[in-house]
Amino acid sequence: GRAREGFVIETSDHAPPGDFEIKAIERVIDKEPVFGAQTRALADWISSLYLCSLGEALALMIPGGKREMEAEGAHTFHDESEYRISSLNEEQTRVLAEIESTANPFFYLYGVTGSGKTLIFMHTAKRVFEQGKAVIYLVPEIALTHQVVNAFRSVFGAAVMDKELALLHSGLTASQRLTSWRRVARKEARIVVGVRSAVFAPVPNLGLIVIDEEHETSYKAGSTPRYHARQVAMHRIREEGGLLLMGSATPSLEAYAGMQSGSLAWARLSSRAAGGRMPTVEVINLTREQGPLSRRLIREIAATKESGGQTILFLNRRGFSHFFRCHSCGYEMKCARCSVSLTYHKNRELLICHYCGYKSKPATVCPSCRSLDVGFLGFGTERIEEDLRRLFPDYTVARIDTDTVKKKGTLQVVLKEFKEGRIDILLGTQMVAKGLNVRNLRLVGVVLADTGLMLPDFRAAERTFNLIVQVGGRAGRFEREGLVLVQTYRPSHDAIRFAARLEIDEYYERELAVRKELS
Repeated sequence: GRAREGFVIETSDHAPPGDFEIKAIERVIDKEPVFGAQTRALADWISSLYLCSLGEALALMIPGGKREMEAEGAHTFHDESEYRISSLNEEQTRVLAEIESTANPFFYLYGVTGSGKTLIFMHTAKRVFEQGKAVIYLVPEIALTHQVVNAFRSVFGAAVMDKELALLHSGLTASQRLTSWRRVARKEARIVVGVRSAVFAPVPNLGLIVIDEEHETSYKAGSTPRYHARQVAMHRIREEGGLLLMGSATPSLEAYAGMQSGSLAWARLSSRAAGGRMPTVEVINLTREQGPLSRRLIREIAATKESGGQTILFLNRRGFSHFFRCHSCGYEMKCARCSVSLTYHKNRELLICHYCGYKSKPATVCPSCRSLDVGFLGFGTERIEEDLRRLFPDYTVARIDTDTVKKKGTLQVVLKEFKEGRIDILLGTQMVAKGLNVRNLRLVGVVLADTGLMLPDFRAAERTFNLIVQVGGRAGRFEREGLVLVQTYRPSHDAIRFAARLEIDEYYERELAVRKELS
């Protein structure tokens, strides 16, 4: 009895068999088809692999909104100075030649933070574009799209990009997204920049898909259909041809295993393009400290300001801020069956495993050493901001997390002010961990490395390792050496020890052995 929107996937002259009433279509929304056979085939594949209906798959791929409204193109935030593209150095030239000569359609750029992977992506995109083919460039979050757009503008020229580039992400209005989608389908735009869902862009004649920061968890969808952009990209390249080019300083363990087995072709980038040295990383044991900010970190923030530098403080408050710990021996509650951290549910007074459902009452005595000094640890960015304003009343402090950047454009404004040197301390969650190139950044503090380790997920250690390496990579990118201080209650944990020493391969080998052991 209700009007519902649907997709027409084929037409027939004969009524299908069965006893039902065929109703009239009230209105055809689109003046022209929104998708063709290629999109339909991809939707069929999504539906079968990720166990959803064909309608759900098509709704995921095709922008919604008031379809009749053809909106203006999206306005991007341009910071022209920020992403100047320089010429290729010797190492980058060698890698570019390897990409051009490989027979494998999947290629991985495995390079230290600041090694200029974006420049290689851009030059590969230019070559593909000049062959008359289309490019899809994926970034892990909307905040990074403007940097990539600026990079494209400096390599291809602003006039070409104004005509050929389309943005696809949820930061646009529904009608802006549909306008971009139509431009791509009509071959009016051959370069698509966007987040996870841009992997579905209906580009005819696909030549290249780039997945920048491939290790990021945001490439995996959190609701039905639970697709992974990397998996979809691989399928499209197999079906339509072209090259899938991925890159990160900290590949996902799946990608690392693929490089080792030979299913991914890969190249190493070992030096920083701007000449900066890799930062010094030190681990601080929080069990010997009074509050969430150690004496050493407080001293270094003051010293950084005195020398005219800036500080980033990172606290990953995503997920659960509380975990059970014994203050005497360091024991932490884990699932007896699957070794992931138990999650504390305060309203039910239970510790629950989010993998197998195992439940346990919170202990009042440490099961390991029988100490009574047990409890739940954890603090969020708001608490740290209060401490900073009390300790450094004369410093400019800014906080960026999901609470503070709700208003459109806030994130760009804060990042712009930080790059211009108007903010002394930038405190934030994952948003500060990636894609930031700031000339004056000397100090990076990881306030509590343990929050990531306590997530109820078998990838928790891998993600913690990635974040420490990535956030550390923001420091000392240009002339001067940077310092990274990692605060933790678990200084001997593999993910923290290996990340602090920047021993990336050693950590991956260890973690791969653990994964194999646990099947």
